[in-house]
Amino acid sequence: MAIDPSKFHALNVTDTCAVWNILSSARLRSAAKDARCDFCITFFVHYECLVKPRTSPTDADRELRRRLQAEQRSGGFQAHSCGIGDLQDVRVLAERKRLGMGEISSIAFAMKIGHAVLTDDQKARKLATDAGHLLVQTTPHLFSWLIFTRRLGDSDVPLVVDQHQALGGDLAPHLNRAYDLALQCLLNARPAAIAPVASPAGPSPPAN
Repeated sequence: MAIDPSKFHALNVTDTCAVWNILSSARLRSAAKDARCDFCITFFVHYECLVKPRTSPTDADRELRRRLQAEQRSGGFQAHSCGIGDLQDVRVLAERKRLGMGEISSIAFAMKIGHAVLTDDQKARKLATDAGHLLVQTTPHLFSWLIFTRRLGDSDVPLVVDQHQALGGDLAPHLNRAYDLALQCLLNARPAAIAPVASPAGPSPPAN
């Protein structure tokens, strides 16, 4: 999907993978907080993240779960209910794409409350669009917007990518492309911002 680094909806219903991708980088999460971005989840996502049993949990999984629990204690990533009625609008389409309840409930709840759904799953993004929801965003989109608005600087880019990869994240190529898009968007915006104001036409000064 196309990313416009100059625009980002601050209120997001976030699915499971996107929760982990946002929390994988402490620098990214800090910049998003400074930008007053708000992320909530459904109870289905809460279950997938914190309750669903793990057969062989990794150190990265344990750290991400710890971060999410800390976020929730401070008021972030709050869980909300999503009833059967809310799911009906997307259930038929979802059956065609074989998505989990985390993605389905996130799309349905975002449609219900009129906020963006933030998902890094390609099928989920397609489902949301097919269901008529226009506010569909991704973690790389968030990243590019934070760069465009200068809440993240050039030196933050490798830090965010390294932190993300250290906890098992696989978005590095997408984050790097998002960085390039943000730079191009900044370059395109700059001439308009610094273009000299033309002097009004008037009579030529008399020759000496």
